[in-house]
Amino acid sequence: MSQIQDYTISVFSENYTGILSRVVSIFTRRHVNIISLTTSQSSIAGIHRFTIVVHVDERMVRHLVAQIEKQVDIIKAFYYEPHEIVHQEVALYKVPTHFFTDGSTVEKLIRSHNARILLIEPEYIVIEKTGHEAETTALLEELQSIGNIYGFVRSGRVAIVKPMEQLNTYLRSLEDAPGQMAPKDQARGV
Repeated sequence: MSQIQDYTISVFSENYTGILSRVVSIFTRRHVNIISLTTSQSSIAGIHRFTIVVHVDERMVRHLVAQIEKQVDIIKAFYYEPHEIVHQEVALYKVPTHFFTDGSTVEKLIRSHNARILLIEPEYIVIEKTGHEAETTALLEELQSIGNIYGFVRSGRVAIVKPMEQLNTYLRSLEDAPGQMAPKDQARGV
């Protein structure tokens, strides 16, 4: 049995209404919790990307990717282990302005976490931190140890693969063999 870990699934599709709902229902039917879900335009015009993080074993992630690819309007789906991607999340913290009245403690904290101040208002200050979940959580915990914070929000994972983008390779293989579909098992993840 393979080890349970976080996998990042990249799903490529055209931007049609209802695709996201159909993709999410695949996870729901299998009782798989989505840890993070981000959608965006991809590097190819007209093609959108869903970045989905799940905590499962390899057998399950293969099954999920295969089910996703069966959906109409899905171009291709891939899965990646943590060492195969570069990823980040963005977190915003809304803290009371009085946090900064006691000297430079919070300023040093912000610098030590490589965060930055985005907005200063009379009642609050908005801080931004980009990093992995553990890094954004660490800053949250340190800010909470100083006092109550007004708000916290963290984005889903945005990720890019270290090797050549597999979608580009897949699409080129389709161009090289007009009228033929490339074997689905040519790309890892199916």
